[in-house]
Amino acid sequence: MDAQGRGRAEEIDPADQWVLNPDTGDYELRLNHSGADSGRASGVSAPRSPGRGGSAREGDGERRGTPGEGTRRSQQVPRQGRRSASGTRGQEAAASAENTTGRRKRKAPKARRKKALFWTGGVMAFLLVVVAGGGYWLYQHFNGNLSTVDIGDRGNKDVVTANAPLNILIIGTDKRTGKGNEGYGDKGSAGHADTNILFHVSEDRTNATAMSIPRDLVTNIPDCRTKQADGSEKAIPGTQKVRFNTSLGQDGRDPGCTMDTVKALTGLTVDHFMMVDFNAVKTLSAAVGGVNICLAHAVKDKDSHLDLPAGPHKVEGEEALAFVRTRHAYTNGSDLDRIKGQQQFIGSMIRQMKSDDTLTSPTKLFKLADSATKALTVDKAIGSVPKLTSLAKELTKIDTKNITFVTLPVIDNPDEPKPITVVVDPVKAPQLLSMMQADTSLTEVAAQKKAAKSKQNALLKGTKAAAADVRVDVYNGGEIAGGAQQTVTWLQNDKGVLKSTNKANAPAKTARTTLEYAPNQADQARALAEMMGLPATAMKPGTKNAVGLQAMVLTLGADFKGAGTPITGPAKIDIPKASADKEVCAK
Repeated sequence: MDAQGRGRAEEIDPADQWVLNPDTGDYELRLNHSGADSGRASGVSAPRSPGRGGSAREGDGERRGTPGEGTRRSQQVPRQGRRSASGTRGQEAAASAENTTGRRKRKAPKARRKKALFWTGGVMAFLLVVVAGGGYWLYQHFNGNLSTVDIGDRGNKDVVTANAPLNILIIGTDKRTGKGNEGYGDKGSAGHADTNILFHVSEDRTNATAMSIPRDLVTNIPDCRTKQADGSEKAIPGTQKVRFNTSLGQDGRDPGCTMDTVKALTGLTVDHFMMVDFNAVKTLSAAVGGVNICLAHAVKDKDSHLDLPAGPHKVEGEEALAFVRTRHAYTNGSDLDRIKGQQQFIGSMIRQMKSDDTLTSPTKLFKLADSATKALTVDKAIGSVPKLTSLAKELTKIDTKNITFVTLPVIDNPDEPKPITVVVDPVKAPQLLSMMQADTSLTEVAAQKKAAKSKQNALLKGTKAAAADVRVDVYNGGEIAGGAQQTVTWLQNDKGVLKSTNKANAPAKTARTTLEYAPNQADQARALAEMMGLPATAMKPGTKNAVGLQAMVLTLGADFKGAGTPITGPAKIDIPKASADKEVCAK
């Protein structure tokens, strides 16, 4: 036993080595557990006391005086990882801080919570918020947990692009890795795209739409190329009218192929992907101490092994996995109902991860970070802890109440006598996708969001130039071949915009159509926006006036459906929605 009576050092839970520093009110890392050095951090430097020389000391107020006094004081402060007789963590450290004289007053709990929020960050994924944080040893540890896939030239090579929406594809596979998972999924499966959520974060980071894509959706999977272990590429031909879940695993397809399929289906370019398997549900739900769910009626499902009475429950581990896998818990027993249950579970987990109970517990934070990074497989662009932390900072700007869960609108497959699969709803699906392409929020957002929208909408109001005075260069950054020429022909022949020019392809593909113009071209921009049905979000005013015959720049995006077709999506849509901040009962 060592000086702390906790056994050999290598057997100590790293999560229990975060100790409350009563001088600062923050948790600090303590790695060495023996003798006089037990108060010093290893790998994370303790703060130097103001006005004192010498080496950095533990922040518990170590003073000069009798030799060994600092050691005795260090040993008197109970470690955060130890339990009191009642089993409550953290109370001993807080009591010691209050009873010890000569120490600065610790920060208010709110300050500690803010610190914890910064340390954890949060990346919303399928059943997870990934944690990343400080300290070289933590970086090494969590970085070593991550798995990455080279998806070639797809996605965003930067973590995020400023002043642009962010699209993250969350994939839950049916791969049966991990102990006890033999009874789930397809035997020998390479891991199909069993659960799919396209997480669209707004450009201003005030809201997000989490759109589930049914695994049994019949769609077309485009040709794709995958990177092989030796660095070569393999071309995989596309297939027509197959289930969406075969976009991964089937015929050697990797997550990059699923990203291609999502782009072809939605018109939205995916920036990054995150992939987890069955084990993630079990380990992450256990790491946060269980996830609250609610059942409208009792469930006994022999397939998923879920056996619970009606009412609220807290599930973790095997029981949590059984809940997200069950179909028979719901009235219709369909995969679409299972999606609703999964959305309920994810929303509840997000609330649990943002709760004080999780954010102020070093043990839970460490276990959450460890479980999340072990569960994740991501694209190389976000394949390290610092990069995930940068992404986390973007995502934690979103208030939970402004995260909306929806499912891509579908209808029963008309080609099947007894429908088993589904196809895209020809009316509602384009409406929803147009809203996402136009970065339109599905939820009521904060007042500053409304003010920003009003300011943006004001760009469409005012005088409009005559068509003959509109001068514009058109670039094609969308999916329709020849889109720029098609638009120029329509503008000239149907709208009288004779000073329009086809500039061919844009330097890169883009999700949304944009119109860049100078302040003294505002009347031209409003006129062109009205002709094309451009939304206010497409307007990109510059700061310097145009000189001479300089033209505006119109770049067609994936939301361009053809010349003469308005690009503006609807402001609202009547489809089932759920908010991440509200608890619902599965029916």
